[in-house]
Amino acid sequence: MSRRNLGRDQKLTTALRSEDAIRRSPEKGPSGGALPAAAALEVVLTSLQDSKVEDLTSIDITGKTTIGDFMVVGSGRSHRHVGSIADRLLADLKQAGMRDIRVEGLKACDWVLVDAGDVIVHLFRPEVRTFYNIEKMWQADRPASPMMV
Repeated sequence: MSRRNLGRDQKLTTALRSEDAIRRSPEKGPSGGALPAAAALEVVLTSLQDSKVEDLTSIDITGKTTIGDFMVVGSGRSHRHVGSIADRLLADLKQAGMRDIRVEGLKACDWVLVDAGDVIVHLFRPEVRTFYNIEKMWQADRPASPMMV
């Protein structure tokens, strides 16, 4: 076999492997490892409802910030409930094909932040949620023009 034929065979093998991987892999969003925002939101809301999250709120933040398209806020009844909600959410997102999910606050479980790309999830104990009241800030309309200083 000449060196020239080996090069063709390698390209063909690589192409066949990548085509086979595409058929086996779950549908990927535009960024390769993430679901489209609407699909990710659906996974998040379903998981949270199955985990009996209380006072569930979804906020469309498209155009308000570049950190994501949706923010979801919910409450658990206790530290343990907030932790189990977060664990279940992480498992459901991974099962749906999400990668690179970042989590903060799992140690204390007062306020757990799950960054799933275009969907940011805040899970609180009720007292902590009342104290920070982040929904008020994100549900407000964006100012029409920049403030002059």
